[in-house]
Amino acid sequence: MKKLLPTSTAGSLPKPSWLAQPEVLWSPWKLQDQELIDGKKDALRLCLEDQQQAGIDIVSDGEQTRQHFVTTFIENLNGVDFEKRETVKIRNRYEASVPTVIGPVSRQKSVFVEDAKFLRQQTDQPIKWALPGPMTMIDTLYDNHYKSREKLAWEFAKILNEEAKELEAVGVDIIQFDEPAFNVFFDEVNDWGIATLERAIEGLKCETAVHICYGYGIKANTDWKKTLGTEWRQYEEIFPKLQKSNIDIISLECQNSHVPIELLELIRGKKVMVGAIDVATNTIETPEEVAATLRKALQFVDADKLYPCTNCGMIPLPRSVARGKLDALSAGAEIVRKELLAK
Repeated sequence: MKKLLPTSTAGSLPKPSWLAQPEVLWSPWKLQDQELIDGKKDALRLCLEDQQQAGIDIVSDGEQTRQHFVTTFIENLNGVDFEKRETVKIRNRYEASVPTVIGPVSRQKSVFVEDAKFLRQQTDQPIKWALPGPMTMIDTLYDNHYKSREKLAWEFAKILNEEAKELEAVGVDIIQFDEPAFNVFFDEVNDWGIATLERAIEGLKCETAVHICYGYGIKANTDWKKTLGTEWRQYEEIFPKLQKSNIDIISLECQNSHVPIELLELIRGKKVMVGAIDVATNTIETPEEVAATLRKALQFVDADKLYPCTNCGMIPLPRSVARGKLDALSAGAEIVRKELLAK
């Protein structure tokens, strides 16, 4: 993108209260049938308008048409039984009841293409679309068929590549793969996780991103963060190999985190979506606080490669808080943008 410091969001934005219960993950829909179809489109339009009014440069659907960033994609695949559930530990952090892989996984039809096409019709701005990454998908399932995390990840990578190519064809400018699991399973990430991600982006001409964060601002994640000590160096384990990968953009968490900012040097040369908004608090950042985070990142990221962003998705936050945070992100980026252009 030609604009200096283009802003974007990492993923989800709060849904309107008439569509789903606010501040809740996996919240059930309040509408059904045609009303639900229409309601999702209305929510997507409202979400886009919120981003535009806040001055966000690269807009998204805010995941308005899906209940969850991983399971909504998996629901549309063959080989996964949502009635047959098992309890597993998600990212070694919290237990959840998840569906079971009972046979070969495949995709009969596109999952998000119609939604992406609708978003593309609403705006001329660059749009970003998020998909779950292969490793995070396998971490949200019980596998009773492949019996191998790696084998299942490669199968998901092929399916994601099919979906990504169709999203690109309807005008998506950036396709982002969400991989919070990359901050947990370091050996697997380096052994085959990044390789499966590169399989998912194979043949794409649009820009690609990987989002690696410390999770939503839910209790299981905030409790886990308290065990990580005064420095969070997880990125150090995976950045060297990601820097050599074909992924264009790396999206990460910086605001109010204990990530040593100098770790960004490990991905020098990549475009970086710097999380300058904390999604684990209802406190709205000031523009100056956002600007301070961006200035620190600029020591290790070239200005033309820095994309101000949020730490993670904001679905658990009140809508008014999320909107205030978008305003702060935009205003903080503008402060630094003016400083850079004045040099």
